[in-house]
Amino acid sequence: MEEGRQLKRKDFILEGLDCANCAMKIERGVSTIDGVDVCQVNFATQTLSLQFSEEEGPIIARAEKTIKRLEPHVKLREKADGEDRHANKHQHAHHQHSHSHGHSHDHGNKGMKRMITRLVIGTIIALLAYFLPLEGIVKLSAFLVAYLIIGGDIVWRACANIVRGQLFDEHFLMAIATIGAFAIQEYPEGVAVMLFYQVGELFQGAAVNRSRKSISSLMNIRPDYANVKRGESLEKMSPEDVAIGDIIVIKPGEKIPLDGFVVEGNSSVDTSALTGESMPRDVEPGHDILSGFINKNGVLTVKVTKEYSQSTVAKILELVQNASSRKAQTENFITKFARYYTPVVVIIAALLAVIPPILLEGAAFSEWLYRALIFLVISCPCALVVSIPLGFFGGIGAASKAGILVKGSNYLEALNDVKYAVFDKTGTLTKGVFEVVSVHPANGYAAQDVLKTAAVAEVHSNHPIADSIRKAYGDTVLEAEIYDYEEMPGYGIFATVNGVKVIAGNQKLMVKEEIDFVVREEIGTIVYVAANKEFIGSLVIADQLKEDAARAVTALKQAGIKKTIMLTGDAAAVGASVAEALNIDEVHAELLPHEKVEEIEKLDKRKHAKEKILFVGDGINDTPVLARADVGMAMGGLGSDAAIEAADIVIMTDEPSKIAAAISIAKKTRRVVWQNIVFALGVKALFLLLGAFGVATMWEAVFSDVGVTLIAVLNAMRVLSIKDL
Repeated sequence: MEEGRQLKRKDFILEGLDCANCAMKIERGVSTIDGVDVCQVNFATQTLSLQFSEEEGPIIARAEKTIKRLEPHVKLREKADGEDRHANKHQHAHHQHSHSHGHSHDHGNKGMKRMITRLVIGTIIALLAYFLPLEGIVKLSAFLVAYLIIGGDIVWRACANIVRGQLFDEHFLMAIATIGAFAIQEYPEGVAVMLFYQVGELFQGAAVNRSRKSISSLMNIRPDYANVKRGESLEKMSPEDVAIGDIIVIKPGEKIPLDGFVVEGNSSVDTSALTGESMPRDVEPGHDILSGFINKNGVLTVKVTKEYSQSTVAKILELVQNASSRKAQTENFITKFARYYTPVVVIIAALLAVIPPILLEGAAFSEWLYRALIFLVISCPCALVVSIPLGFFGGIGAASKAGILVKGSNYLEALNDVKYAVFDKTGTLTKGVFEVVSVHPANGYAAQDVLKTAAVAEVHSNHPIADSIRKAYGDTVLEAEIYDYEEMPGYGIFATVNGVKVIAGNQKLMVKEEIDFVVREEIGTIVYVAANKEFIGSLVIADQLKEDAARAVTALKQAGIKKTIMLTGDAAAVGASVAEALNIDEVHAELLPHEKVEEIEKLDKRKHAKEKILFVGDGINDTPVLARADVGMAMGGLGSDAAIEAADIVIMTDEPSKIAAAISIAKKTRRVVWQNIVFALGVKALFLLLGAFGVATMWEAVFSDVGVTLIAVLNAMRVLSIKDL
């Protein structure tokens, strides 16, 4: 490698990276190393990109050391060439320990199994130590072994955090309370508290694993090859190797690999992967065309205007990765709680140990130290540690009964703060399928005649419009009646049916054929039909609103949402008419995926720091926005896999009215969790007073804690039986 002052770039995989917070810490830590110019950590793909201008060896060694210090369980390994730069699509067979993308679930399961095994072994040892007639040092050793098996990693993390200056987190709280229990020879209590805590963490871990963002499903919009014209022959190449100005040929059914404009050929293209609109777009020479579209029926010759890394598909993939790392992490409730609870408890305990012996006559320091330790152990939030996750699990269970899949308790908690609801249109508020909405006969013909004539004319077409007309007609069409069938891309269809010359198509076709027709000013696609040069009527074909869409918007406003906003790739007129029908506050139309993300960013800047944005979408084009919004919700019934993977909450029934249901479940869950906290702290305060005055012993305090835990658990179970949906 030549040495110079130019920047060098290297990508690494961070194995075992399992929390977004750790990712941010690593990014900050490695950025401060001398010689590192840029360091980016992407949690979703578990990658770390370094740009540096000095010698490689020492820098990487320093980065490894920093990561070891910050997150001992994360390993850095260089990204191999074969690894897909987007989402580690191709996992290496030789690298069995790869926790990168595709393996994140296995890794999570392996970790959980190991944890469960540890807890079971630790519990068995503790029970033996408790029931066997062991004495003195033997008893202590047995409990100590059980304690270290169950919670050794927590104590280790607490120590590591103290070194880093992060004093009061939940690990420290657990460590100090349990070590305090050992110091006053209440060994079973020390082990039990740690066990409860680890079980609670295990629940949380299960939720995080399920919600691990997987971008791999987005790969199905990645074009695999481009047919490049070389003289008379076509050469298959990787899209990355195609240059600007090259001519590529796209056959029917193929993905368009790069952005460009059409040089020759007429076709309709499916744009749904990028715009979410199910209506195909007709293209002809001179039209721009974007990568990620799918060519439907004609052969297109396209001149490339952007190289692959700048093309629309590459941008979307990049957007998703960056969006998920820019998203504000909604933290777990217990972490927030420990941040305030721990310092208060520790400070009171310290004061209790130090002040009475100084102020009171004949107060022995050892006795007050013992009381301070009892205070610490009693204040250990056992009941809370168990009932908080349980409350949230109740909420997640209630949601899943209602057909709403929540991928983690932190997202359920975040729903409480949602003040802005942003929707995609097609497939979210509308059905995303085209239907004949109205038939307008003319010149004395009946509606059924117009439908029949159009259905017969469209019998050979594979265009979605033709499908919807045939579906609306319902009867079978005798193909024998049709001859001289011709489809004119961009205009419509000519056919002779039982000797009658039928024309069905758009306004341009009527003008071209000089037919006297009535223009319809409705939202949707309008098909005009003529027979033997006489105009017989028109059909309006449009996407239909979901039955409960209007109800959903009203319910959200009642639930305290400040503003409803719709972002759509569709035409402005269509967007405006849908927004009006549903009473939506704000509309932005004709947006590409990156523009949808920009709209969310603008909203993010305007909103209050505590407020959250909810985005509801269903297509691949919504994936970057789902990843960026504070809470992303996907329609799971018809939605694309990519959207379902990137979302935090999935509505399995496709009904928008479930959005408000999810919010009401979240509110009820939060209520129950707070009832538990207030109740548990109340009982604790009582026993702490008794403990401080030497009335309550350790075991009464422990029983009170277990009792509180049981009551809290029963209260948490109430969430499961939410009826009023």
